[in-house]
Amino acid sequence: MELYYRTYGESGQPPMVILHGLFGMSDNWATIAKSIAEEGFEVFVPDQRNHGRSGHSNIHNYEAMVDDLLEFLDARELEKIALLGHSMGGKTAMQFSFDYPERVQKLIVADISPSASTHGSTHVTIIDRLIDIDLSRFSSRRDVMEHMKEVISNPRLRQFLQKNLYWKDRASLGWRINFDAIRNNLEEIFRPVEADEDFDKPVLFLRGEASDYVPDEDVPRIEEMFPQVKIKTISGASHWLHAEQPEQFLREVNYFLKHG
Repeated sequence: MELYYRTYGESGQPPMVILHGLFGMSDNWATIAKSIAEEGFEVFVPDQRNHGRSGHSNIHNYEAMVDDLLEFLDARELEKIALLGHSMGGKTAMQFSFDYPERVQKLIVADISPSASTHGSTHVTIIDRLIDIDLSRFSSRRDVMEHMKEVISNPRLRQFLQKNLYWKDRASLGWRINFDAIRNNLEEIFRPVEADEDFDKPVLFLRGEASDYVPDEDVPRIEEMFPQVKIKTISGASHWLHAEQPEQFLREVNYFLKHG
């Protein structure tokens, strides 16, 4: 699948790819990508399938997303990259690194474990509440956002999800994300990463201090799968650590890219 993407930095600089998480899009990573580009990288930030401006498909699993990334790299002749992925994007990045280790020089995983996740039911609730919103009733984005307060109580999550709202035409609003495909494939999204061998290159795991997506009990498995791993905790951050603590996040990322 051809992916929509944004790029930052000068052509010919060492390439880096950033993969957003579930419900996200490339726009969420603009500030981080620009900062990394200033450190001497050409940064590519695609929208993954069924997200943002990329195409929609009934198929949504890590095999497909890995194939999408491979196609994306091949089309731009990017042979070796630094790869950063958050949440679902982190699992895509891990799976790609196991499947095509020769294409990844350094791997950064943001707040997701390679193990199966228990967060699926929460996301089912979120999706169902958003699908139930009849967008035809609203004549402005502001009205939809106001209504969302009744169904999504977390203001940070609500603001994050609202970025998926767009005008399909002059009279009708829609969601950029393919909620039906995501809803039907949540079991795939939350399953574990599969690996026949370890990935023996520099790897950085970043986890939010207030997040439970990378629990301590998963650390031995992470260290087994990634022998050169470094695990850092971002203080004062939950699952959206790059948005909540961008300075800490960038400090760890940039140091790892230069010295990891």
